[in-house]
Amino acid sequence: MKKLILTLFLVLGSLTIQAQELTWQTDINKAMEISKKSKKPLMLFFTGSDWCGWCIRLQKEVLKTPEFAKWAKDNVVLVELDFPRRTPQQPEIQKQNMELQQALGVRGYPTVWFVKASKKDGKINLEQIGSTGYVAGGPSAWLAGADQILAPKKS
Repeated sequence: MKKLILTLFLVLGSLTIQAQELTWQTDINKAMEISKKSKKPLMLFFTGSDWCGWCIRLQKEVLKTPEFAKWAKDNVVLVELDFPRRTPQQPEIQKQNMELQQALGVRGYPTVWFVKASKKDGKINLEQIGSTGYVAGGPSAWLAGADQILAPKKS
């Protein structure tokens, strides 16, 4: 009986953990399709995942918290645009990330842009809503800022 209860506990615990995990898109085209269907803006997270201390701190303090997971599921489509130094990356992803970085004028990491994206004549058009970066104070402070950015654009 104890084994059965323990097994049930472990299974339910793993399901709860999986439910809180977020899906970060890395392909802007796929993210745009999801955004169009869900009518949610894109949250573009420009990061140096394996070298940028502030990026790692933002991940740990905000982006990997249950509060952020709940907020993100309700408000945005997540897109990670990574610029790693040690982790291998596909050339097409590198090219895409560089083009988006240049289009939005990203000069430092972490940078988070909220955008509405569309395609016109085969080219990606990004309507900038607002941007932010690392904000001290944990998820509540960061989410308050993100809500302010998104507030006038929510439809």
